[in-house]
Amino acid sequence: MGRARPLTRHTSGEHGRARASWVTVGGMQDAPRVVGLVGVYDADGGLVGEARYVVGHLLGLADCALCDITHSPVRRKPAWDRMVAGLGVAFRLRHRNELADQPAVAAAVRSVGLPLVLARLDDGAVRPVLDRTALARLDGSVAAFDAELRAAVAAAGWAWPDPGTPGALARAPLAG
Repeated sequence: MGRARPLTRHTSGEHGRARASWVTVGGMQDAPRVVGLVGVYDADGGLVGEARYVVGHLLGLADCALCDITHSPVRRKPAWDRMVAGLGVAFRLRHRNELADQPAVAAAVRSVGLPLVLARLDDGAVRPVLDRTALARLDGSVAAFDAELRAAVAAAGWAWPDPGTPGALARAPLAG
């Protein structure tokens, strides 16, 4: 079985994003590669939004399974930061009111619901990976999230960047 390699890189598509043209070697095209991940909380950002979520969560009126995975009651979990550092791609966290500059992410949220984890693929596509139901099953566990994320990416037929690829381990600052 052959492996596809990028033939050329050119700029096209929405916002002038670089897209890869692929050549098939040995009759098999390479799987799309995950080049980034976006998690969207079912909560608003900002001081008021976060305070509203904390109070609502304590009263049992607000729930966000992704929040439970990434944060303890007082701060982001160190285990989360370690897991993200080992992925080899940027993982950005956004609140539901922080999507104005992310139209593809906002469209996925409208279609699938919140909370949600999305993959950005090397062909420019943004695809759902873990939805509300999948995240809720993880019961706040970072280790379970890591395993489920990797299993979902494999089940979708996507690949992670090769560790030797320039930029494969480059990470954007985490937001959240």
